[in-house]
Amino acid sequence: MADFETYQEYQRIEDFEEDSPPGEEDLLVHVPEGLKDSWHHIKNLDHFFTRIYHFHQKNGFACMMLSEFFELVQFLFVVTFTTFLFNCVEYDILFANKAVNHTTQSGSSLERNKVTLTDAILSSQKCTERIQGNGWIIFLLIMAAIFWIYRLVKVFCNILSYWEIRQFYIKALKITMDELCNYTWQEVQGRLISLQREQQMCIHKKELTELDIYHRILRFKNYTVAMVNKSLLPIQLHLPLLGNVVFLTQGLKYNFELIFFWGPGSLFQNKWNLHPKYKRASNRLELATQLSRVILLAGLANLLLCPFILVWQVLYAFFSYTETIKREPGSLGARRWSLYGRLYLRHFNELDHELHGRLGRGYKPVSKYMNSFTSPLFTVIAKNVAFFSGSVLAVLIALTVYDEDVLTVQHILTAITILGVVVTVTRSFIPDEHMVWCPEQLLQCVLAHIHYMPDHWKGNANKSETRDEMAQLFQYKAVFILEELLSPIVTPFILIFFLRHKSLEIIDFFRNFTVEVVGVGDICSFAQMDIRKHGNPQWLSEGQTEASVYQQAENGKTELSLMHFTIKNPCWQPPQESSFFISHLKEKVHHDAAGAPPAQHILSEAPLFSSLLSNESGTAPDNLLASVIAHPVLTASGLPGRDRRFVQPSTTASAAASVLASLSTSQQPSRTRSHILLPSTYPENPMYRSDRTVIEESMSGNDSCIRSINRSALLSEFASAEMSLHAIYMHEVHQQSSHPQQVSGQWQASVPLRDLQSNPGSLSQSSQPESLSGLSQLRLGGWTEEAEEEEEEIVNEPPALSGSGVGS
Repeated sequence: MADFETYQEYQRIEDFEEDSPPGEEDLLVHVPEGLKDSWHHIKNLDHFFTRIYHFHQKNGFACMMLSEFFELVQFLFVVTFTTFLFNCVEYDILFANKAVNHTTQSGSSLERNKVTLTDAILSSQKCTERIQGNGWIIFLLIMAAIFWIYRLVKVFCNILSYWEIRQFYIKALKITMDELCNYTWQEVQGRLISLQREQQMCIHKKELTELDIYHRILRFKNYTVAMVNKSLLPIQLHLPLLGNVVFLTQGLKYNFELIFFWGPGSLFQNKWNLHPKYKRASNRLELATQLSRVILLAGLANLLLCPFILVWQVLYAFFSYTETIKREPGSLGARRWSLYGRLYLRHFNELDHELHGRLGRGYKPVSKYMNSFTSPLFTVIAKNVAFFSGSVLAVLIALTVYDEDVLTVQHILTAITILGVVVTVTRSFIPDEHMVWCPEQLLQCVLAHIHYMPDHWKGNANKSETRDEMAQLFQYKAVFILEELLSPIVTPFILIFFLRHKSLEIIDFFRNFTVEVVGVGDICSFAQMDIRKHGNPQWLSEGQTEASVYQQAENGKTELSLMHFTIKNPCWQPPQESSFFISHLKEKVHHDAAGAPPAQHILSEAPLFSSLLSNESGTAPDNLLASVIAHPVLTASGLPGRDRRFVQPSTTASAAASVLASLSTSQQPSRTRSHILLPSTYPENPMYRSDRTVIEESMSGNDSCIRSINRSALLSEFASAEMSLHAIYMHEVHQQSSHPQQVSGQWQASVPLRDLQSNPGSLSQSSQPESLSGLSQLRLGGWTEEAEEEEEEIVNEPPALSGSGVGS
């Protein structure tokens, strides 16, 4: 805790309370003296920019309002239908426990008719009497009605607010609703920056930057990402029997935000300013006690509301997932990115659609990696359970086909349904016996998309400990549902017994890592991506950072976030320290690329890699990544290139550096640029150039750059591929600096080439015709072709675009 005492506060630039003088309207302020329909001096720019972003991502006014309308209808349906099922249905008649005969006189005999559905439904009078006689039902209905009315008022306010945003899009940004889906967020953002020069939406700055807009939209999310990065939130628990468990649900996350950001007694006095008392270290103990009291009250409130929230969670889960489970029983065995995984893997200043797109690209690689782990014992059990269940199911189906009256036997349909679910679930746990997995290569593919992984995963991809830690980021859907159902019960105890004890650390965190920026307000200092203040020397920032261990972001998040934001926003001009880091990284890339195979050779082998990976239809960005990842494997295995020459074995880092160096070289004006970067496989194809290449090549100046975004939007997937290459390269370099005794690139150690080792001169002689006669006798060493087949779906995965329009 000494670091908390000795750590000096950041110097704040300017002190201001609001973005505009008090008394202004909350959203848009129209100036009648100015131009008609102008937007000038907007008070709450956080709220304004956030709604502009949501308006774009949710595809406009009609889609947003229709979604909110159906949310109201859905809540009303759940409450009404549940009340009806509990009070207005005669289940004895429905289950045939009580005989109800409808008789008609036919001669001297009585003819019995079938029981109808209306016979099991009580009359409205009896139903009303049952409801009025149950005090708990009346109380719950009153609570539901109050909440529904609150939601109705909120929807009405949203209609008025988003109608203003609609007018802003049409009149200020010159984007009609019919054309909205054709605009990327970068284009909308570019128009906002241009409009600032004309309308002065923010009066504290003449010009806005891309980073200013991101800071306002992601102000609180950047704080949350930083707290997860510094392991400040109590979401990793050590339980006696279960060991280390990660527990983070929507309810718990909502409570964190309520306590820290916008609830009563929170640390922020408004949407953009931390309360001044939390910026002073003199009364930190008193403030910690006050925060501990607020957390205790929040925990007690959650404990009091636990029964009601639990009932709603159970009902909502039942109505949401029952039909899906019946239709696809194996869906519970599918996986999804956990809420903790989304925060752990999120860059600073990364918008929702950027995160969803990146994790979407990594979904298939990580699914294949997790599926590579099987339990032999559980597989034997699953096979036998599937056999016995399938046998009984087959007999019941055969009897039903022979005589449909079998279905009238009590519980026979239930038995068929349960047996079908059991067979489907058990077979999902039986691995494909024809598959041969390669965990290290799969994990490298995962890293290319998620950009973060702990150091100890390197070289340990085949261990169950690595798999268990990955499962915390990529959990079963069944685990997600179970955690959400348990959330109302567990959340109060986490708040009362775990979060309260971290009150002092939380107070110190917000004081030490909050900076005030003119025209933006108080933001998390990590969101500035300042290498000097928060860089890590082991992540290519040695000699450029002054940060202590307490100030450093973990896992290279500052460096990777800076590269991600720079690539995603090519018009942004980084500060001096950030520009220096980017230049240093480029120099390092060029230095490492000097000893690597040329990018032209690596990319020319894309068809070979695609064929080995069973991915002939892979897209160009996927083939580029596959080339870099597979190149060290193939060169170490002795496979010749397209020109029938052997290439000296290389590492993944050197292959990535070679391609990145070519991307950088291609930014220099040249009519033959495409030949520098593109192989003959993709002749004269500019698609291998990055967003920065196309933009810098086409235009100069900020206005020209904004206009060129429309063209660069078509290359958004290649920008993602460029960031993936940076992530692979930076992790490899980090491993070299952290563990210099280990060889970068696991393939050289695990895949020896016996023939080349026995004849050291074969590499230099491989270009001679005589050496080509023995190609058919070369062996692949420890590498198997089946391992390459596991990347079939990875490279074949279509680009995952989120949001609306092209690339969002």
